[in-house]
Amino acid sequence: MLILGPLGFLTPWILAALAVLPVLWIILRAMPPSPRLQDFPGVGLLLGLRDPVPVARRTPWWLLLLRLAAMALLILAFAGPVWKPVLRQAEPGPLLIVMDAGWAAAPGWAERQARAERALQDAAADGRPAALLMADGQQVGTLAFSSAGDLQARLRATVPMAWETRLPDNPAEVLADQPEGRLNTLWIADGLDHPNRTDWLTELTARGSVTVVPPSQPLRALTLDAGDTPSLTLHSLDDGAPDILAIGPDPQGIQRELARLTPGAAGADNLSRPVVIDLPSELRNRITRFQIEGDNHAGAVVLADDRVRRRKVGLVGDAASAAEGQQLLSPVHYLRRALAPTTDLAEGGLGDVLDTAPDVIILADQLLQDEAPELSEWVDQGGLLIRFAGPRMAAYEQLTDEPLLPVRLRSGGRDIGGALSWGDPRGLAPFEGDGIFAGLTPPDDVTIRAQLMAQPAPDLAQRTIASLSDDTPLVTRAPQGQGQLVLFHITANATWSNLPISGLFVQMLDRLIASAQSSNLSEQPAQDRDEAFWTPETILDGFGSAEGPGDLAPVAGDELALGAGPGHPAGIYVAGERHQALNAGAALVPAAWPGAVIEDTTEGLGRNLTGWLLAAAAVLLALDAIGSAWLGGGRGRRRASARGAATAGLIALLLVLPQPGAMAQQAQPPAANSQIVNPELLRAANQVALAYVITGDDQIDETSRQGLDGLSRALFYRSSVEPGEPVGIDLDADDLSMLTFLYWPVTEGQPMPSPLAYLRLNHFLRSGGMILFDTRDGDLAGVGGPDMSATLQTLAAPLEIPPLAPVPEDHVLTRAFYLLDDFPGRWRGRTVWVEAPPAGAEAAEGVPFRNLNDGVTPVVIGANSWAEAWAVDPAGMPRFPVGRGFEGEEQREMAIRFGVNLIMYVLTGNYKSDQVHVPALLDRLRSEEVMP
Repeated sequence: MLILGPLGFLTPWILAALAVLPVLWIILRAMPPSPRLQDFPGVGLLLGLRDPVPVARRTPWWLLLLRLAAMALLILAFAGPVWKPVLRQAEPGPLLIVMDAGWAAAPGWAERQARAERALQDAAADGRPAALLMADGQQVGTLAFSSAGDLQARLRATVPMAWETRLPDNPAEVLADQPEGRLNTLWIADGLDHPNRTDWLTELTARGSVTVVPPSQPLRALTLDAGDTPSLTLHSLDDGAPDILAIGPDPQGIQRELARLTPGAAGADNLSRPVVIDLPSELRNRITRFQIEGDNHAGAVVLADDRVRRRKVGLVGDAASAAEGQQLLSPVHYLRRALAPTTDLAEGGLGDVLDTAPDVIILADQLLQDEAPELSEWVDQGGLLIRFAGPRMAAYEQLTDEPLLPVRLRSGGRDIGGALSWGDPRGLAPFEGDGIFAGLTPPDDVTIRAQLMAQPAPDLAQRTIASLSDDTPLVTRAPQGQGQLVLFHITANATWSNLPISGLFVQMLDRLIASAQSSNLSEQPAQDRDEAFWTPETILDGFGSAEGPGDLAPVAGDELALGAGPGHPAGIYVAGERHQALNAGAALVPAAWPGAVIEDTTEGLGRNLTGWLLAAAAVLLALDAIGSAWLGGGRGRRRASARGAATAGLIALLLVLPQPGAMAQQAQPPAANSQIVNPELLRAANQVALAYVITGDDQIDETSRQGLDGLSRALFYRSSVEPGEPVGIDLDADDLSMLTFLYWPVTEGQPMPSPLAYLRLNHFLRSGGMILFDTRDGDLAGVGGPDMSATLQTLAAPLEIPPLAPVPEDHVLTRAFYLLDDFPGRWRGRTVWVEAPPAGAEAAEGVPFRNLNDGVTPVVIGANSWAEAWAVDPAGMPRFPVGRGFEGEEQREMAIRFGVNLIMYVLTGNYKSDQVHVPALLDRLRSEEVMP
């Protein structure tokens, strides 16, 4: 680099071209400009004459100056000018570049490569040998030094790995082939401490100077803490606490953000923050990965496996085929209802359940006999056994010798609130703040009438995780091998208490089952880890992107237990039915660099002036072209040039002005008695957009918009209809002639539309449009809730609505797209009303309805709050809960199918009813073919 005051040049040899400028001046000055053309008839008399003393005109000095200045600017630009460059004096001797290549180096990887490439260029210019050590754990043997120019291609091909930075074990052995001279080391670090880093720093500082390039941006990582309740931990070297994105497939199978988790307060070290996975089980089971928002590296990703997903639960108790009248007496019935929405249940005998390899086994009032050894072995290997008491256990004379119990029990039980007892039923004591049930609040109306009593023991209090108000145990737990034993001292049905019919019962079971081990390799027995082989299913690259396993071989369990590394990067590994996530993130330990020089990454390399000089040269060349054209033309050409410039300016002006088509509608004032058309209605007509009535209640209107947005998405993905964004309709101002469907939520105190609005509504109904009235009061549990029937009657009174009847079983609405027999929304069970068929229409050639509006009912009335069932957020996720668990999701699916049927019914009319004529038409065709 050549330095001239504050200006430096990266390629100074190009400046030699400046010496040609004087020669260029002479050449340009000697060359005459192009002759000026002048139209004059008398010039024809001068043809053939020769001037004995020709005098050539010279180019004007100002035009020469423009050209020379442009050439000089181009020469300076190609010389690589830098304003106030930063000089780094390189010491003589070989160059060693050490690049941390783990996941922590992925942020700013291009900048790291650019810094290493500049160092190699400087070494190549000085003729010094160089070597590149990628700290990815794959360096084997002695490091070879070669020409610095030969390493640049290898450097550009490097990528970070999906494991932590790893340095070779023996620095002296790796550097055995170092050339003579003092070693210059450039260490491009990721800012973290790693194994062998201190040994390498000591060795390198002893051999020469060490310059460390720290990361230019703060680093964050995410880890999974598998405990009683799985949670995440955000590690950060700064005060930033971005949200954690929970990513998984939406109902259409597209990976997207499903939820956001907010980190908690920083810990004592100020480097970590807890992140609670406080999500419904149905949503948590769909998550495939958690990722720090804005960070793209493998350490910012936690892949979800069986530890955060639903567990497989084996249920052993009464026969599932019990009579219907006896179901409410069966303990299994209550357990099934509580666990089915959040777990995978396997019911049957104990031997059959063990064959399914469950994570949890629940015994409802069962005594162990022949299967006790096999079940004990399963618990020792990490299983969770939950047992419930009952009359069978209470009557067992040898209950004190019953195996696989967390505490020893007294036979007979305790009757607290019976007819022959003196005491009243007991309530529940508050749960311990640091226990597995921490945060749950026992309801006051939950009482215990009978229980099995535990034998007094020194460790009884330690094994009690829930107790009654009199401090007697309700739930006890004890470890056995790698697993756990849990006992509810009450029955799983409502005979001994009303806990099984409370919401607390479900929450307690969810907490216990979430604490079960499930394909958790770090907690598997050592023998299982040694013998198991895990096959990679999906792996991550250093930037946190998922990809296929390629040619990676299966990994032994003991190697996988060591964490991500060469040959087993971060990803999902499978062994049989188990899925294990191997994540790259870890706690962040900042590195210290004694004896090394820390490069200031905030100090720039100077301002590059190449672009500015090229722009200035282009301006001068443009001025040169204008000047040459001016000198070469006469008055007429000047006028033509002026006209061309004006034309060009006019074209540029037209390009930046709005298109005239967009203003056409506003250019013409509306005619008398005409209505100014809302542009949104024009869009709705072009895109078949669904419309809703604006009620004035912002919350209801937003719900309507989100509901129709969700229905539009379902139509787009499931049918050939591709609706646009929903349109809000002001009945008093908007024209309805361009609409086909209108959703009208009925709200309390909704104002009456104007008479002109009712005229438009009646015309809309007569011309084939449909209105879906939704009173939204169909909550079966809504005792004392609002009743919108009176409001609906008031709003619909001026409308020309035909007689209505409940939807018949053979109505076209039941088979317009899906086959349906129910039309639920967020609520279900309320009657849906449509236009009633005329009397006797059922017997008319299979056509069940009169021919009115092409067989399409003009109104549909219901109370099931369909918009809330259809509503989705911008990410496409449901906005309102529907039911509970998978039953609720099934109800939501049925609501979406009803919406699809409804829109297809509006758009296609009674085409499904016409199918009843197909057999008759086929018979007629066959008879015509038989006739001669």
